[in-house]
Amino acid sequence: MDTTGTRTRDGADALAERVARVHRPLRNDADLDPLIDRLRDARVVLLGEASHGTSEFYGWRHRISRRLIEEHGFGFIAVEGDWPDCWEVDRYVRGRPGAGPNADAVLHAFRRWPTWMWANREVVALAEWMHDHNRELEPERRVGFFGLDVYSLWESMEAVLDYLEDVDADAARRARDAYGCFDPYGGDAQEYAFSTRFVPDSCEEEVVSILTEIRQRALQQREGTRGADEGDGVFNAEQNALVAKNAERYYRAMVRGGPDSWNLRDLHMMETLERLLEQRGDASRAIVWEHNTHIGDARATDMAAAGMLNVGQLARERWGERAPLVGFSSHRGSVIAGRWWGAPMERMEVPPARQGSWEHVLHDAVGRDALLLSPELLDGDRGEALERRGHRAIGVVYKPAEERFGNYVPTVLPRRYDALLHIDESHALSPLHMRAEDDSEPPETFPSGF
Repeated sequence: MDTTGTRTRDGADALAERVARVHRPLRNDADLDPLIDRLRDARVVLLGEASHGTSEFYGWRHRISRRLIEEHGFGFIAVEGDWPDCWEVDRYVRGRPGAGPNADAVLHAFRRWPTWMWANREVVALAEWMHDHNRELEPERRVGFFGLDVYSLWESMEAVLDYLEDVDADAARRARDAYGCFDPYGGDAQEYAFSTRFVPDSCEEEVVSILTEIRQRALQQREGTRGADEGDGVFNAEQNALVAKNAERYYRAMVRGGPDSWNLRDLHMMETLERLLEQRGDASRAIVWEHNTHIGDARATDMAAAGMLNVGQLARERWGERAPLVGFSSHRGSVIAGRWWGAPMERMEVPPARQGSWEHVLHDAVGRDALLLSPELLDGDRGEALERRGHRAIGVVYKPAEERFGNYVPTVLPRRYDALLHIDESHALSPLHMRAEDDSEPPETFPSGF
């Protein structure tokens, strides 16, 4: 429950005075210097967003990522997106065989709702920069773009079958037989998940068996692989088999309710991130783009009391100070979202932040775009910075008129993030598709869509 309304005015005033003293202006790339200095030696840098539809969040993440890649040798960007779709983006940015002609064409192929999360002009700019940057590098040093999410059950099974058809007809037949367990559900993961509530049978054994076979094949082929593209193909097949296995568990957990499905999803994203780091070598370093609810440490919010963990918490537990977490916020502006799951995308107005929230304090104290570094916010603190205040979170489903009923996560901000980029007035991003597709099932994040 959000308790921002119970804060004393004296506490808010003291916090505003502190923020006014320690904030740094955020105007251009040079203003990022103190942040980049703190991120430069990380193994994994996690960059959040307070919505999935705000241009400035994507733009500043692009600027930070570009500097980390160019100046400090970070090797790939991993995002809150489906593995098969992002694999096609990676194919383009790394100039691998079969790549699309340009980033616009590749990203137009994103058809799963919400399309705008990755099919937008801001990501086109990122992908084109990565493509140009990589052209000057040897293939093994090119910067990749990968998806961490777990939703693509059917697409990943199809990708496994496509791979096996090319390398082993008998293995492909076994996989078709195993994945045939899902045939009665017509590509509808939600229908499959609901069916398991009433019938104890599931397809868990089948997807596990194919993952086991693909992993054995991957191990054998990696020992004899000579070409980077061939090795990428093996890794892609193994990852898709892993997605299928974890997605089957995720969708079954989704219909039971509770924190299990959220935790399965974030554990899968963490497992995928660790696999990518291992695959790309001991010296590899990653940049992660996900919503604040995934990259901000769950232990500094009310998520922990609900039994939920997230990628930010897991990363801190795994790499400690070498996994800095960077959050984002906005006081007011506009955003792209839908009014319900599968609804057409809309440009919506984001009202001024709720009284007493972190966004409201930042607006009152600063009134402009700003960078906050948590150690500076905490230096000499008398306790006001460690108070739990509402911190706005907008998902792919958003109803501005109902903000007073939700959209704020109680947060100890300097414990949740190592740094925060605040955009006082933000603007909606620029989607490639004119309207959202409605042919996708709502996953566990419905109706918030983080």
